[in-house]
Amino acid sequence: MHSSLWLSALIVLPLLGALVAMLVRKTPGASYAVSVGVAAIEVVLSVIVAVMYSSHVANAQNFDFYSRHVISAPLGLAYDVALDGLSLLMVVLTALVLLLSLLGGRDKRREPAFVSWLLILTGLTMGSFVAHDVLEFFVFFELTLVPCYFIISGWGAQERARAALKFFLYTFTASAFLLVGILYMGFAYQHQHPTSALTFAYGALASVTMSHSVAVWLFIGFAIAFGAKAPIWPLHTWSPLTYAEAPTAGSIELSALLAKLGSYGLLRFAVGLLPLAQVSVRPYVLTLAVIGILYGSILACVAKDLKRFVAYSSLAQMSFITLGVMSGSTIGVTGAVLLMFNHGIITIGFFLIIGFLERRRSSILIADYTGIQGPAPVLSALFTVAMLASIGLPGLSGFVSEYLILIGTFATHAWWSAFAALGVLASAVYLLWAYQRVFHGRAQGANAEISDASSAERWVLVPVIVLIVVLGVFPKPVLDRITPSVHNLVTTVATAGAAK
Repeated sequence: MHSSLWLSALIVLPLLGALVAMLVRKTPGASYAVSVGVAAIEVVLSVIVAVMYSSHVANAQNFDFYSRHVISAPLGLAYDVALDGLSLLMVVLTALVLLLSLLGGRDKRREPAFVSWLLILTGLTMGSFVAHDVLEFFVFFELTLVPCYFIISGWGAQERARAALKFFLYTFTASAFLLVGILYMGFAYQHQHPTSALTFAYGALASVTMSHSVAVWLFIGFAIAFGAKAPIWPLHTWSPLTYAEAPTAGSIELSALLAKLGSYGLLRFAVGLLPLAQVSVRPYVLTLAVIGILYGSILACVAKDLKRFVAYSSLAQMSFITLGVMSGSTIGVTGAVLLMFNHGIITIGFFLIIGFLERRRSSILIADYTGIQGPAPVLSALFTVAMLASIGLPGLSGFVSEYLILIGTFATHAWWSAFAALGVLASAVYLLWAYQRVFHGRAQGANAEISDASSAERWVLVPVIVLIVVLGVFPKPVLDRITPSVHNLVTTVATAGAAK
């Protein structure tokens, strides 16, 4: 297979899988079997791509697996895909999220439609991460809203309709600022190169000359769109309700994967295309990130149900990622990219275990649980590993990511890093307190009869635990693939800032 076809296969395979799943919907269980098979192949393809990826190409300020085909030159439409160290881990994460969501969050209500929407969402998300044309990215980025809306509204909890509508309107409205900015940069490039056709290619828009004030306004527009998706404080208000009301697979997709579209977009397009604005906007975005870390930690302490608890915890973690993205340090940005992946894996573990508990007790309220550690020791142990990784215990994946972010930010913006470090302490408080309330104590009534993790549930969580441990002990192979691309981006931003 030609190298450029690998990325196209990652996009097309889930979309074809969704079609096949609907065609075989009349046979019981067939749609689910098709979706799991497609998801397994998608994981294999993503791992092959990760192994084949050459960081040396990225180090030369190029992208691996590059392929561009113009669809309409007058309209500036093109199919343009490529991969570098910033998007590599996101491709693997996208495939893993699909497989583990299907295996651990199976929903048999109208199952053919459910798995089809998950497959479509995966294809669109994969397209977003490998898109090398900015307008193409926007199309994929916006289309992800459609399957998300139907997954939440069709298979969510009691307030699913309100949650789906709030999510859709909130993120769709914010994305209008992104579209305006993309169009402005595309037409600006055409104006500055009269002999060139309209284009939204990443390299072309990166070369657009603009004033500092225009760059700042464009950055603000991009940040609003990506901040709403991530989410970043104060654009986060849709997430607690939506995470709580979505089905288990939907909660995993939203928190572990789609939130990363926001942080990835902020890094790739806001920071990457608008380096001239960095010096001016960086203190403000860093301040919002620190507020988000502390605010999310405080609300996690008082959350009444487990899904909202993870939502507020995710707000704090996504704010850590934003801190690293805006740090202006190669170490800090590398840590942010690594935390995008690690947080995704940890969140998968959290929501899977919460989903397993919900099946047993038909509730996600923290008050309904106590003493689970007695009747379900394996389930408790698995939750403990994910919890300690989220806290940042040395030897687990969360520590490496947060440590790189904090030391990278401290080197460039010490005060922000110092306040953000309080979030590490706060995470220990709210995570350990939640664990104590749910798993410690004496189990009574229905809690005393809760069954431990089944063999199938344990096997679903095995990849999560393995990745948490391996990336905590031996992250070097992953960091070697991330760092060259990050270094190029940080160098570009620093050069633009020095020339301002």
